[in-house]
Amino acid sequence: MSKKEKILGLGLAALLAVAGLTIYITRQFPISLKRDILVKIPVQTTLSGVEDSLIRAGVLTKTWGFRLLASRMNYRDGKIRPGLYRIRRGTGLVSLIRMLRSGDQFPVAVTLTTERMPEDVAGKLSRYLSSDSISFIHYFQNNPLIGTAGFTRENLHSVFIPNTYEIYWTASPTDFLHRMKTEWDRFWKGGRRFQRAKSLGLTPQEVYTLASIVDKETLVSDEQKRIAGVYYNRLRIGMPLQADPTAVFARRDFSTRRVTDFHTKFNSPYNTYRYKGLPPGPITMASVAAIDAVLQPEKHAYLYFCALGDESGRHAFAVTLSAHNRNAAIYRENLKRRGLR
Repeated sequence: MSKKEKILGLGLAALLAVAGLTIYITRQFPISLKRDILVKIPVQTTLSGVEDSLIRAGVLTKTWGFRLLASRMNYRDGKIRPGLYRIRRGTGLVSLIRMLRSGDQFPVAVTLTTERMPEDVAGKLSRYLSSDSISFIHYFQNNPLIGTAGFTRENLHSVFIPNTYEIYWTASPTDFLHRMKTEWDRFWKGGRRFQRAKSLGLTPQEVYTLASIVDKETLVSDEQKRIAGVYYNRLRIGMPLQADPTAVFARRDFSTRRVTDFHTKFNSPYNTYRYKGLPPGPITMASVAAIDAVLQPEKHAYLYFCALGDESGRHAFAVTLSAHNRNAAIYRENLKRRGLR
């Protein structure tokens, strides 16, 4: 037998030995899961930390077989990829180690819909992603997006387009905001919304701000375009918006059931009873329906609207102040009949 043949033979024997050891370990330490399990591998963890996570999740009962096979597969400290992993029922040790070694994460579904301020977004994200809320808040307040593309500290909230997003658990605040800007670009520049806003003389941020007010004014979807039209009419003639939700936001009195002088006389740029035009930024996350309503407002002569007070959630609209006052009297009478005044 030649030297080359001996080397090949030894190499083959070594491969067979490794294969045999792998088979032995996987048989001796099977993963027996009754269902799929999600496991979090923290940032800056060690192989021991990975083992602890797998044991706590019920994936492993003993670790030495996992550690031995992991070392054979070059999975050790320095090569740990943090993340959220889905261990499927029927997964073997070899497949498990390959998944952890490659960083094949399972995405988290984060739904953004009604968060009022970036702080609320940060709080929600901290429940789904690895970074804490303080890290998100700090980055929202100090990030490269502010000062570009029309974004300010006050209107940054308009970068959040309501939707459900699949994001990796390890996504940093930088990663998240970059994703939101990508989604913002797609939403505004991928269709006709940007051009429509421009034709109305508004920036996307201003459209979003007005939409956030419309969202808080009515829960009836078919009224949104009409209410948007009222606010456009007021803006056109230089009349204050006098939107109750902005005064409530200015006071941060979100639990109130009545808007009083406590709200409307408060000195804040968000209080549209005291300051003309739009507030500096949105007062909540605006729905896509409200954004589109602001981009396609109903054309009419209405300058006023008042809740009916009859449990329908609808409003009465008026062109003149005298007609509005009559509608307000009907509203008060409806409340009285319902025992609310």
